[in-house]
Order: sequence, then C-alpha cells, then structure tokens
Amino acid sequence: MQDTGSLQDAYRALLDAAATVAGALDPSPAPPDGEWNADEILAHVSLISAATIAAVADIAAGAHTTYDNRIALDAWTIRHTISHVGGNAGLRDRIQGQAAALCALTAGAALSDTELDTRVPVLLLSHDTLLVDEPMALRDIVTGLTRAELPGHTKQLLALLPERAMTEGRR
Repeated sequence: MQDTGSLQDAYRALLDAAATVAGALDPSPAPPDGEWNADEILAHVSLISAATIAAVADIAAGAHTTYDNRIALDAWTIRHTISHVGGNAGLRDRIQGQAAALCALTAGAALSDTELDTRVPVLLLSHDTLLVDEPMALRDIVTGLTRAELPGHTKQLLALLPERAMTEGRR
C-alpha cells in the first residue's frame, strides 16, 4: 500500500501554480527560448499522468507493461492534447481528474506491496538526454512523479510569471 498524501500535495501545488499563471495579467507569458508555455507544460503533465495511470492499471490487471515518456515529449502530441481538451482550463480539469484516479489506484488496498514492487521497463528522456533506461519498481515511478516530475513542472510554470505577479503572490 502506498501513502498518496504527497502525490495529492504535488498535484495540488502544480494545479495552484497553473491557476496562478492562467490568472496573471499576461494570459500567455512567453517561456524562455526552448522551453514550453503553460499549456504545453500542462499537456505534458497530462500525458505523463495518463502513462502512469496506464502502467498502474496494467499491473493491477496482471498485465505486462512498460513506462516510456517519449510520447509526452512529442510536439505534435502535446499540441493535439491542448486542442483536444480545449486549452488551459480543460488541461487543468483533466489533470485534476487524473490526480484523483492515480491516487485512488495507488492508495489503500487497490494495489498490494508486491504489485507496487513490480519492476517495469522504464525509458525516460528529458531535452533529448537519456535519464533512465532500466527496470524500476512501480512505486518508484509514482514516487518519481511525486518528488521530481510534478515539482519540477510546478517550478517551470511559476517561472513563467512576471516578476511583479510573483512578488505580489508572496505577500
């Protein structure tokens, strides 16, 4: 069994940051060169969340699975996801639902410790750099989402805010 409190907190922080960016005076702050805008970040998180849900559901169903984030890095797929869900508000709604689903699937008796310890072939890239290419326990995939992926994208979203909005948000 896995405690999902930290996962819920990480999703909540990401969604709060996304709402703050969406509510900023500049509705579409420009990212630094080579970085994603807010919608692209959220589409990526939605795709990663969906992949995580799929891996968890496969293990719960007794199926073999893999975890590969390349589709969540694909520019066409990201744009298609943004269009398909109707933009920023739709992405935030989707991620909120995905967070609830993932927490439900990994909490309590939904998965046994043995299932959470199941090793899954993992391929993770970031900016064309290979980060992981080896089997990982399912629980470590979820922990990575909680401790690295979601907080990293939360910071990435907040970096889109104009300095004035960030200073006012700290008061």
